[in-house]
Amino acid sequence: MLDRITSMQVFVRVVAQGSFAGAARTLSLSQTMVTKHVAALEARLGVALFHRSTRRLSLTDAGRLFLDGCHRLLSELEDMEQGVAAERDEPRGRLRLNAPVSFAIRHVAPILGEFGRRYPLVSVELGVDDRAIDLVEEGWDLTLRIRRMASSSLRTRRLAPIRFVVCAAPSYLARHGAPQTIADLVHHACLGYTLSDAVGPARWRFGARGERAIAVHGPLCANNGDVLREAAVAGQGIIYQPAFIVADELRAGQLCALALDAPPMDGPELHAVYAPAATVALKVRVMIDYLAECYGPLPPWEKGLML
Repeated sequence: MLDRITSMQVFVRVVAQGSFAGAARTLSLSQTMVTKHVAALEARLGVALFHRSTRRLSLTDAGRLFLDGCHRLLSELEDMEQGVAAERDEPRGRLRLNAPVSFAIRHVAPILGEFGRRYPLVSVELGVDDRAIDLVEEGWDLTLRIRRMASSSLRTRRLAPIRFVVCAAPSYLARHGAPQTIADLVHHACLGYTLSDAVGPARWRFGARGERAIAVHGPLCANNGDVLREAAVAGQGIIYQPAFIVADELRAGQLCALALDAPPMDGPELHAVYAPAATVALKVRVMIDYLAECYGPLPPWEKGLML
C-alpha cells in the first residue's frame, strides 16, 4: 500500500508541474510511480482528480477540492515537523510538573521565575498533590517525589537527601519541658502526619532505618506538613517533619530542634520521576537539570541549619 501523505505530495506536485512527467522529474521518481500514487488516491476517494487528454491535464471539481485540503494538511504537517525539530535546539511548549504540596509551595514555586527567564518558550503547569501519582495515566511530564523508590519502569534522578527533625516551639517547651528520650514523648502532645506510617498520629520511628518505634498521641493530626508546622509554632505540640518544612522556623527561633537519645530516621530522597522514552523531551531534560542545580549539592533548606 502506498503512503497516503506521499501520494498527496505527489498529487500537489503534478498539479504544480502540469504533468505527470514534470512531477516525476522534480521528485526523482519514475513516471510510472507518480501515476501509481495518483491512481491510489483516486481509488481511495472513489473519484477522478484529473481530466486527462493527450494535450493537457486539468483538475476535476473533486480534484480542486482535494487540492485545497492537501495544501492545508501538508502545510500543517510541515509546521508540526518544524516545531518538533526546533525543540531539539530550544526547549518549548507546556511542561506539566507535579510535586508534593508542602515542597511545591516552599521550594518549587519560588524557583520557577528564574526557570522562565532562562527558557521563555516553556510554560509550566504546576500540580500539587501528596497522593500517589500515576504519571503516565494522568499525563504529567515530570513529578517530584519524596520516597524510597521501588523498582519501576519509570525513570528517576536523585535530586537531594531529605532529613527529618523533631521540634517544638519555645512556648511549648517552656510549659511542658523538653523531652530527653524518645520514651519521654509518650508524655507530650505529638502532632502526627496522617499520610505516613513512620511519623503518624499513633507511632513515630527513630534510628537510621526506623528500627525503634515509639507510641505517641496528641490533640491534632493532619495530612499536610504545613498545617502541623503552624500548629507547632503556635505552641500546640511537638512535630516530626522533614527539614524542608521547618527550616525557616528553626533558623528564626520559632521552633527548636530536640536532641533525643535516638536519631531521627534517615529520610527518603527527593527524586525527579519521568516516563521512559527513546528520547526525553528537551523541556523535561532542562527542568530536571535546573532542579538538580537548585537543590544540590547542599539543598537550600539545609543552609545555615544547625541540627
